[in-house]
Amino acid sequence: MQNFSDDVHTQSADDFALQTFFKTGISPDDISAVYSLKRAQPVLQAFTAIFHGGFNGVLLRLLVLRELASDTATTAFSRADINARLGYLDPDALETVLTRLRSTGLISWDNSQSVYRITPNARNVLAATESLLGTDENADAAEMSFVLTQVAGAQAVGGVSVEQLHHLLGRLLELTEEFSDAIASGSEFQLRSAQQKWHSACDWVEKGSQIIHAITHDERADAATHKAAQAIGRAQSHLLNMQGMFSRALNQIERQRVHLGQSGLSTTDIKTWLLQKDDLASLADDALSHPVTPLFITPSEMIDVAESELLSHRVSAVSGALPAGENAVALAGDDSDALHELDHWLGMLQGLSQNEQPQLVADLLTPVNFAVASYRASMLPLIGDPNESALQGATGTLARLPLQWQIQDKMKKVQAQDIAAMSVATIARLPSETTPNSDSTS
Repeated sequence: MQNFSDDVHTQSADDFALQTFFKTGISPDDISAVYSLKRAQPVLQAFTAIFHGGFNGVLLRLLVLRELASDTATTAFSRADINARLGYLDPDALETVLTRLRSTGLISWDNSQSVYRITPNARNVLAATESLLGTDENADAAEMSFVLTQVAGAQAVGGVSVEQLHHLLGRLLELTEEFSDAIASGSEFQLRSAQQKWHSACDWVEKGSQIIHAITHDERADAATHKAAQAIGRAQSHLLNMQGMFSRALNQIERQRVHLGQSGLSTTDIKTWLLQKDDLASLADDALSHPVTPLFITPSEMIDVAESELLSHRVSAVSGALPAGENAVALAGDDSDALHELDHWLGMLQGLSQNEQPQLVADLLTPVNFAVASYRASMLPLIGDPNESALQGATGTLARLPLQWQIQDKMKKVQAQDIAAMSVATIARLPSETTPNSDSTS
């Protein structure tokens, strides 16, 4: 018979291996954090069984478990069923995976029915993995969706833990520090990127506010849970108040923005365009027609060249003669075609001033080509112009004619060269009492 002393504590091989990581005289069982992890040993061993080893092995084990767990028609699988469902895998590789899963307790073998079954522990591990794999990291720039989903799910079943709240609080503090660093950097690009992530974080904050409100008003929650929820509320408030800090920083950058001349482009536009280029060196392709040839010269030669250039400019400045004169360009005479046309048009209107019947302007402007008709029409506003009538010349004579013309807001088709229609207008002689005195206006 073997006697055991009361003060002797037997240790397993695992306990002895764990003890080697701690200082002498400190037992891992005396630390509460170690105790909680050791209590979850079955779950942690299930994760170790799946994720131990290289990536390809992990991928293969997860693939087999997910394929079997996705079959909701049955919970038992014969080897023939597994071979049929995973027929795209190599038989030897499939056998290796099944042996690993069976030895680690993720699947069980029922000898009575000769079938495999997925264990509850394996389904828990798969559920946690699927929740993480289903997180859309692209849509959640703040990377808060998974943590907040875990808190919401635990709160829904009444089992939220302080550790889960601490994870959410830690993520909020990390985001706040990241946004503060972006604001302090003064970089517009970092500010824009951080502001987009801030908007994503605010969306999740709004969704999590109701959860935190429910936790703080839950009478069953302990003091530590209430304290963590209140800390999360303060972190969320600080995060929401950063909008003003973003606005002030961006406004400061906008005031300091450098614009390139009158082109409307700024240095930000140029930097954005350069960031979109995969190969900046390719922008220099064909930019230089000849390679740059370095020129080596001594200081004495530079002085000689500078002196010769200076003296040559001074000599030319002293002995330089004035440029020879040139004849001025003769101006065109007054007998141009436009003046002849004006005299002809003035004669027609002077004859009209003797007729008391009004006449259509279209009849006076045609039949001529479009250029002549346009020229005549441009002269009509001069009739009766007091400023123009005080001048000498043909236009002054036109302005002093005792005529008036009226135009209507409608068009009339005409039969003329290059002209389809004209505005309806009439021109007539002024009444005798309003006729300007030729003596006073001459």
